[in-house]
Amino acid sequence: MAGVNKAILIGNLGRDPELRYTQSGQAVANFSLATSESWNKKDGSGREEKTEWHRIVAWGRTAELCAQYLAKGRTVYIEGRLQTREWENKEGQKQRTTEIVANTVQFIGGRGGAGGDGGRSSGPSDGGDGFGGGDPSGPPPADDIPF
Repeated sequence: MAGVNKAILIGNLGRDPELRYTQSGQAVANFSLATSESWNKKDGSGREEKTEWHRIVAWGRTAELCAQYLAKGRTVYIEGRLQTREWENKEGQKQRTTEIVANTVQFIGGRGGAGGDGGRSSGPSDGGDGFGGGDPSGPPPADDIPF
């Protein structure tokens, strides 16, 4: 039986995206996203709020657009898949992180988090997982320009 690995989030950036390039020249952006929920306290004395932090990674043209147009505090819609990675740190200890590999990013609100309808950026158009060279050359389609 096939499985489903899909995450959909709407939240606010906790820091500006960090854009880097792999040795093969593929763009990759990393940033954190905060999602919050609130509810009434059981005793009726007010509301409680809980914030979850998510690590987001975007590849290719999506990564470049995120780095160009997103900033700390901006509201964004993310669709992607969960991925867990392991590595050894400098001290030889195993490290592990779970992150969302974004294949769709929709900028919500204007620059700096103000109102507006934003734009849309989709991940690699080759249907791959974003780790290959799915970045088409030439100008992006008009609906990929986030303003």
